[in-house]
Amino acid sequence: MDTEMNAPETPPPPAQNGAHKARGRPFERGRSGNPNGRPKGHRNKATMSMEELLDGEAEALTRKLVEKALEGDVAALRLCFDRLLPPRRDRPVVFELPKIESAKDALAASSAILAACAAGKLSPSEAAELMGLVATHVRMFEAIETEAGLTALEEELEKRMPSP
Repeated sequence: MDTEMNAPETPPPPAQNGAHKARGRPFERGRSGNPNGRPKGHRNKATMSMEELLDGEAEALTRKLVEKALEGDVAALRLCFDRLLPPRRDRPVVFELPKIESAKDALAASSAILAACAAGKLSPSEAAELMGLVATHVRMFEAIETEAGLTALEEELEKRMPSP
């Protein structure tokens, strides 16, 4: 009698009705139930419902959030700064960059950038970004010069080779 009460109950065996799929693997490896995936541009239903619910109320909710922040609500204040006024990723750089019309002019430009960085007019990250722009610009000149040189070589080769 005691043994019946302490014996663990075992679940009934699964129904044997033909095709038995392994538990946890309803689909073959590498194949999902929706091979095409979610259609492009299709939006989440919950997001669309929330947008519909808040439609027309955004201005009033924003005004209320700002009022709470002005009253001293720290959470509202943090939300205002985090969401309404996100941190700027970069800022416009006011800097006189010498004109770069050839690869030779890049030296003057990079010297000006280094001098501005040393003087504190540009931060090191701003200087690095500007140097990257200069380097990209120089590569464009080099590509054009290489193409012009190849064209000249091809023309010279055509002149030396007799046509059949």
